[in-house]
Amino acid sequence: MSDGPKTSRPTVLLSEEQIRRRVCELAAEIAGNHPETDELVCLGVLKGSVFFLVDLVRALPMPVAIDFVQTSSYGSASKPGEVSIKKDVDLSLAGRDVLVVEDVVDTGHTLARLLGLLRLREPRSLELCALLDKPDRREVEVTIDYLGFSIPDRFVVGYGLDHAEAYRNLPYIAVLEPDGAPR
Repeated sequence: MSDGPKTSRPTVLLSEEQIRRRVCELAAEIAGNHPETDELVCLGVLKGSVFFLVDLVRALPMPVAIDFVQTSSYGSASKPGEVSIKKDVDLSLAGRDVLVVEDVVDTGHTLARLLGLLRLREPRSLELCALLDKPDRREVEVTIDYLGFSIPDRFVVGYGLDHAEAYRNLPYIAVLEPDGAPR
């Protein structure tokens, strides 16, 4: 008997088509707000944002540079939001227009700290594009300049989001139920 993920048919929260349509709308919004930029640096937050980042930059009608950052949050309940950088940015951000591309904004602790660290790199502009927002979980305010979807406080997988590295490859976003199966 396998201890792996259940194989029941998932119940989709956001369909592949809904995601595709919204990504194109976000790309148009971003391009409309950056008509003068020579090159937009799209900075993906690993690993969950990869699918979103790829689809987003393919839909942008402008030159883009791509880089990645990976964080690890840690700390006790008395010190939330402590962040270590597991993979730092390779490109110089100084004087450049930077768009951070994130999968989910939830409590805001890690992302607020990351944005603070990126501001120290002195970009010309620094904006956030998030696929998903869970506003009911917010503890630290974070400005989301471009938002895909606001969702309820449920654990979701698919389209880059995982549970123990599984389910990232789903082309849609599904809720992960307590039994470990997406619904």
